[in-house]
Amino acid sequence: MHWIDWCIMIIPLIIILGAAIYSGKYVRGVVDFLAAGRVAGRYVISVGDLTSGLSVITLVALVEAKYQTGYGVEFWGKLTAPLGVVFALTGYCVYRWRETKALSFGQFLEMRYNRAFRIFASALRTISEMITNALGPAIAVNFFIYFLGLPHSVSIFGLSIPCFTIILILLMAMAMVCIWPGGRVSLIITDTFQGLLCYPVFVIIVGYILLNISWDGEIAPTMMDRVPGENFINPYDVSKLRDFNIFSLVVTLFANILNRASWFGNDSSNSARTPHEQKMAGILGAWRSGFSYVMLMVIAVMVITIMNHQNFSDRAKNIRDTLVTKAAEETIADPVERAAAVAAGTAIPERKHQIGVDAPLSRTNNLETPIFEAVHDVVGRDGDGNLTFQRFRTIYQQMMMSITLRQSFPVGLLGLFGLLMIMLVLSTDDSRIFNASSTILQDVIMPFRKTPLTPKQHLLWLRLCSLGVALFFVTFSMLFVQLDYINMFVTIMCSIWLGGAGPVMIGGLYSRFGNTTGAFAAIFAGSGISISGIFLQSHWAKHIYPFLVEQGWDAPLASFLSLLSSPFEPFIVWEMTPEKFPINSYEIYFIAMVSGIAAYIIGSLVTYKGPYNLDRLLHRGIYSIDGEKQIKSAWTWGNVWNKLIGITPEYTRGDRIIAWSVFFYSFVYQLLISFVLVVIWNVISPWPVIWWKYYFWITTLVIPSLAGIVTTVWFCWGGLRDAIRLFRDLEARVDNPLDDGRVSGQVSVADLAALEKVEEKEEKK
Repeated sequence: MHWIDWCIMIIPLIIILGAAIYSGKYVRGVVDFLAAGRVAGRYVISVGDLTSGLSVITLVALVEAKYQTGYGVEFWGKLTAPLGVVFALTGYCVYRWRETKALSFGQFLEMRYNRAFRIFASALRTISEMITNALGPAIAVNFFIYFLGLPHSVSIFGLSIPCFTIILILLMAMAMVCIWPGGRVSLIITDTFQGLLCYPVFVIIVGYILLNISWDGEIAPTMMDRVPGENFINPYDVSKLRDFNIFSLVVTLFANILNRASWFGNDSSNSARTPHEQKMAGILGAWRSGFSYVMLMVIAVMVITIMNHQNFSDRAKNIRDTLVTKAAEETIADPVERAAAVAAGTAIPERKHQIGVDAPLSRTNNLETPIFEAVHDVVGRDGDGNLTFQRFRTIYQQMMMSITLRQSFPVGLLGLFGLLMIMLVLSTDDSRIFNASSTILQDVIMPFRKTPLTPKQHLLWLRLCSLGVALFFVTFSMLFVQLDYINMFVTIMCSIWLGGAGPVMIGGLYSRFGNTTGAFAAIFAGSGISISGIFLQSHWAKHIYPFLVEQGWDAPLASFLSLLSSPFEPFIVWEMTPEKFPINSYEIYFIAMVSGIAAYIIGSLVTYKGPYNLDRLLHRGIYSIDGEKQIKSAWTWGNVWNKLIGITPEYTRGDRIIAWSVFFYSFVYQLLISFVLVVIWNVISPWPVIWWKYYFWITTLVIPSLAGIVTTVWFCWGGLRDAIRLFRDLEARVDNPLDDGRVSGQVSVADLAALEKVEEKEEKK
């Protein structure tokens, strides 16, 4: 790394941390710290959510997955794209959530169900969230070690200290600098500033890659050079892809609908000035990605091309040798065995794979296969050997992107990409630490207290909880060993909560029949299946499969699983191997969600005692006590289209323009033109594979890039405007000490007196 790269990375970082410290002066109460005083504008929420949602682990996981499947399956994902727009335009879950005025996730659960369920569900969600998110710092630290070319350990005063530990503690310390002064205010401001810096970096990275690697001459031929059924660019030739296939898209679509509200609370979903402003932030989310998706896609195809096209075979050889050496250092403890593995892996000669001459590549026979086979032979194929090989292969695949970029980017661009990664890891780590810590205090600890904390004490406890979660992240990241693809790991760990959370949240916001019994039943069913799946996956290679072989049960079980999955082949194939549990994380997640829905409905109906007062929860009708009223309008022939896409009398002219632009881009262009018409065309006359090359060039690069140029300017202006207004509104806000997340009789303590007066008036009538 050149000194110019280090300056590019460090100077903006210092400014961002300074902004976090400065924002602390605007925090005067619990609502400021937890929800930015509920005065945030749509642009700071939307731009901030971009960086808090886009992380290092997201990029590493995407490249890892696309290296196995390419972008052919991505075409069918267009079915899910308009779904998010429907959610945004209609305010599905978001609007009602903001109407509850819940300061935390658990406060909503206590108002809707009861206190016992608040504590239980909040503890479960936090455990799932913390374990899942603690992987993020570990992946990010490994990325920086490989990207910056750092050794695995350094000697300080004669003591060998792992670089992993040093960088991990440094990242957590920076996250605490962002959290400690102002909580949610600091996070929104720093995430917004980071988002504004990210937009031009996206443009520069995409431009450099496309100017240096030819789409027609290198990228597209590499993507098309796959065996039948595993094409990386033709969506009608993907039937043999495993793990990240069409069934995973079905599960994602189903999960997006069911779990829309499952992560609400303790994030920016309760920070907007009004429910309408929160809804508009979601609508803007359809545009805010700008160049981010294009950048993710371009980096992924760049890695695929460099590692497989003959024009880059010498660079690919150096990358593979570096990966073998570093992955072996990290995963193989015995020095003799490690040296033998490195020698075997690096002995594989440079392979100039000639497209059109050599046999096409496949999932089981590709340029990585000889390396993996050589290393696997060295470490052994027994229980311990399979486990070691899994760890080696995981690190090798995850760090491929960082080594490839290090050997491909010039001075200056290395610094810009390093800055981008620092901003992404900082914005995600601080948000996830803060979300988990606020849930722990607000929803697990506070409900046990009989006397409330003073605002000063409350803020101190929130900060100390954040410090505790950061220490957990450090400890977990250093001790945990991840063996599966990142997306698979995240899916299965999140399903501990998400397996049963969907019906609890959707039923809580929209149904009057759902009750506490149904909520408990859903969580026990969904989470129980997910936890069982995690146990089987984590112990399969070392304990369970060897035990099955020893007992002679492996063949009968393999036949039984094959019989169960046969009706769903080729999308679901339960095939037993020594290294991996046959049912993948997406399949376990789907089974858990279906079980959770059934349990919620059955449990609620069996113990049904009468309808729940949903109007009081949502502050509607007679319970609207502070002017945040839902404006209703009758259906007419003149407004039917507006009603269908969620436009209400609350919308200004600018809001209507934004809503209609999102509708036309998502439904008319993305769904009808670039998906439905293409499907119909292919039913009548299937496209040759060469046509798909041009299709993906236009739909994933040209048009999104043009839209990204517009949104870059648009969101930079809106983000700066809303950031200035946020400081002004926070300074003018009058704090209510009772508004701290406490609940009494299923009513927020902050609303208790006003609602009691309303109910007294109604009784007198």
